[in-house]
Amino acid sequence: MTVEIRPAGEDDFFGWLPLFDEYCRFYERELDDAKALIVWNWLRDETHPLEAVLAVDEEGTPIGLAQFRATPDTLSATTGITLDDLYVAADHRTSGVGRALIEHVHARAAALGGGVNWITSPSNEDAIRLYDSLARRTDWVTYEIGA
Repeated sequence: MTVEIRPAGEDDFFGWLPLFDEYCRFYERELDDAKALIVWNWLRDETHPLEAVLAVDEEGTPIGLAQFRATPDTLSATTGITLDDLYVAADHRTSGVGRALIEHVHARAAALGGGVNWITSPSNEDAIRLYDSLARRTDWVTYEIGA
């Protein structure tokens, strides 16, 4: 299967939406119309840091997404990328789509002079197998304060 990784374009909303909805469902988060439009408008706003690329199949159908943003790293004085969201449609997993998306984001980070970082749920075992084959697991502990 040939997969193209390309930026999400203005006409990609209806291809992006089911993937983002499935991603939200995987993490047990509801995606209503308002949230979907907010995130999509962030992706379309050139002044907003969030960007997205889509993996598309031979017919041009989106089958995966990566949403990310450039982030400064003060400890290395470089700019890298935080990969916020990565999702591949269930029927395309283990076919290299997730790896291709991460490698695309990594190339973007390298062009900025930095690397890529991301987090995942410890229960996301399939993704962790992929991530362990691509990257080094860090010793950092993540905290959050809810809104």
